[in-house]
Amino acid sequence: MVDFDAIVLASEATSLVRVAGLSARERARRVATKFGATRVFLVENAQQLRELAAWRGGRSQPLLVVRANQLVHTGLVAPLMEAIPREGLAIAVVPDAPAVGDLTAGAYAGAFIASGRSADDVVATLVASDVADDNAIVARFPDATRVPHGAIARAPLETKAQIREAHRVLYRILVKPQDNAITRYLYRPVSFPLTRLLVWTPITPNQISYCVAALVALGLWVTASASFNAALLGTVIVLAASYIDCCDGEVARVKLLSSRFGAWIDTIVDELSSVGYMIAIGWHCHLHFGPGWFGSLQAKLGIDPWKAAIVIGTITILGSVYYIYYNIIVAVGSANSQDYVGRFEVVPGKQPNSVRLVPASPRAITPKQPLPWPLEIAATYMPYIVRRDFISWLAVILAATQLTYVAFGLLVAGGVLTFVVLTIDHGKLRSLRRSIERRGMLLEAP
Repeated sequence: MVDFDAIVLASEATSLVRVAGLSARERARRVATKFGATRVFLVENAQQLRELAAWRGGRSQPLLVVRANQLVHTGLVAPLMEAIPREGLAIAVVPDAPAVGDLTAGAYAGAFIASGRSADDVVATLVASDVADDNAIVARFPDATRVPHGAIARAPLETKAQIREAHRVLYRILVKPQDNAITRYLYRPVSFPLTRLLVWTPITPNQISYCVAALVALGLWVTASASFNAALLGTVIVLAASYIDCCDGEVARVKLLSSRFGAWIDTIVDELSSVGYMIAIGWHCHLHFGPGWFGSLQAKLGIDPWKAAIVIGTITILGSVYYIYYNIIVAVGSANSQDYVGRFEVVPGKQPNSVRLVPASPRAITPKQPLPWPLEIAATYMPYIVRRDFISWLAVILAATQLTYVAFGLLVAGGVLTFVVLTIDHGKLRSLRRSIERRGMLLEAP
């Protein structure tokens, strides 16, 4: 990550306009920090302009300047960080198809990054002026590199209509590429309104995760009883927790509060809730149906089949979790279990005698030959039914119909089947990595 300074120009009244709980100036500051700015100077008046030289202190690092009289999001700065010049300016400009209709394609978009003597010139110009006019600075560099900004990057905030449009544009980031049909049509329609309320409160994403963990713990405790009604109530509580669980990531993305620590808290809560519900519903079955439900099988085994199934399910699910996170951390470079890849290909790396792993296919089930359309649909959508969002709803339906033993059986069977499939994938991944080492090649980190 490049070490750079950042200046946020926030002298205009519109810098105080709040969008999704954050003022424009605070959002601009968080965007700069998100990309690694070691220091951020907020310019609110002429006096602070005169303090810039002392703040800069002769540092040679690149200088990012962002105007905060508008909604600013990561799409404005990300392309600039990929185009930092050795000397001169790279300026963000409006792309040909901007997300907001009242922007002019090719126009300066209110952010630039300067390097070398040009950065010193920018600071000197700001110090000598009474008004922080970044447009005048950009005009002095007609040969600056022009970099179109991203899709969700900026929006004007002059009028109420523009502020409403800025909210609409910003909330588009809540739909993740990994979202499947169940998440998009069953979960997001509920979590979106909750998120729109939560962003206006001081509640943090991590606090939402803690609340989810407490709700899940309560749901598991209620589920693990002999009563069908209690099992249903506990399952509904766990389902409600899964809806709130969507909000922590949504709030983090909207308010630029994402962190690796927060991602791992969310991940741990998700995985423990899956294992915990299997154990809780299994214990419910043990208490309600008892070993005698299996007839002579219990006598032949000499153990309680419900308890044995709980142990088997716990081991296989935890084993699958290990395989998934080994895969996404070591080979994919992610902390999101939705990014799991079953097969990899080896391609040349960026350095001599190096290689890297890339997904062989974006699909979870990849047939070797074309399939008839019914099987093609199954190969595309069947992976969704082993996802936690689908399982949560199915568990409620089965608990409501007093088929809790079916829910438990499916969870255990799914855990075993998943463990078998992932064990094969894991073995192939390990073998692939060992073959690269034996050939004396360097495997680049994802």
